[in-house]
Amino acid sequence: MTKFYSLTAFLFIIAIVACNRQKTPHAEHNAEIIREIYTCSMHPQVLKDKPGNCPICGMTLVKKQVDGMKSDDIELESLLQPTNEFVISKIPIVTIQKKEEQIEIEALGNIAYDTREVGSISSRIAGRIEKLYVRFRYQKISKGQHILDIYSPELMTAQQNLLFLLKNDAGNTAFIQAAKEKLLLLGMSNQQLQQVILSGKPSLTVAVYSNYSGHIHEAANGTGMNKEPGIMKDISLITEELSLKEGMYLQKGQSIFTVYNPERAWAILHIYGENQGLIKTGNSVRIVPETAPEKDFMAKIDFVEPFYNKESKTLSVRVYFNNSILKIPIGSQIRATIYGNTKDAFWLPKDAVVSLGLDKVVFEKTGRGFKAHMINTGITHQNHIQVLNGIAETDSVAANAQYLMDSESFIKIKN
Repeated sequence: MTKFYSLTAFLFIIAIVACNRQKTPHAEHNAEIIREIYTCSMHPQVLKDKPGNCPICGMTLVKKQVDGMKSDDIELESLLQPTNEFVISKIPIVTIQKKEEQIEIEALGNIAYDTREVGSISSRIAGRIEKLYVRFRYQKISKGQHILDIYSPELMTAQQNLLFLLKNDAGNTAFIQAAKEKLLLLGMSNQQLQQVILSGKPSLTVAVYSNYSGHIHEAANGTGMNKEPGIMKDISLITEELSLKEGMYLQKGQSIFTVYNPERAWAILHIYGENQGLIKTGNSVRIVPETAPEKDFMAKIDFVEPFYNKESKTLSVRVYFNNSILKIPIGSQIRATIYGNTKDAFWLPKDAVVSLGLDKVVFEKTGRGFKAHMINTGITHQNHIQVLNGIAETDSVAANAQYLMDSESFIKIKN
């Protein structure tokens, strides 16, 4: 009986040992399934099997769990590549899209006179100003308005010659006609000429009339003059007295006044460098005057000035418009939106491109990671940037390139 109990106990111990041996492989497998891995939230390429700090940025590593046998989804070759050339990550990817994007370019500018409508009032004879009927700069005048009276010895002599011929040689029509034409060329009007013939007495002065309507700008000397029409350097000059005075002498052919028409104006817009390639003659533009936003209007770009302003680093364009109804003050500031189309262009989200100064970089999807790749870009519009070359439509890049780098010096590009 004693032998029977001893044999039973022996068999029971063997059974327990056998069960333990069968359970050991499964326990080890389960331990591998729930194995804890620590990584950096900013640098997912950092993987540790115990807590600590990130060797790149120093942040505390966070715990994550991996399923499978020892993370066999990442190859050792990828992990051993330099971190400034190759990044392991599973962030979203995007591809370039080919589409026609409606471009809207914001610009600032000002209203100026249309210099194509400029008129000049000049003296046809040398003489003294007897009477001046214009009193201040930028005074508004109308066509046919009496501007000044000039006394001229040359004009007096020409009148006396005509009266002498009419009195003593009335039949000499050729000489009489030549004398009349000379007076007309010297600036005398037909009405004044007929008055001299009827009265039989020479006129002491000849009247000068304006052939234009607009604003008077003094042109007799350089005092207070603006080199650029429509841009007033000193607002106090608007009502300042003219430097041209009664009693002053004028030379033959001397320009007395310049007349600018405020009903024909230019909107001069200043375009910065990154948008200059998109501006062409004929582009639609909406003009919004800052002094009267409710008077906004649509127009087209009529002229692109062929020189670059070094001081403001801008290119200027002109929009011609009729100001007779709008009555926008000359010199006032404006805002503009220029509309243009870029056809057959490739675009990427702005966040997918990293700027390294002159170079632009994307992170191209390669295997299980991303590789830094240089591209050439064009314009930036809203949240997209134009891609000129460097990647194809089939290439995938990281949607957020900034997430894969910690500084500009991190990226190393192989050309």
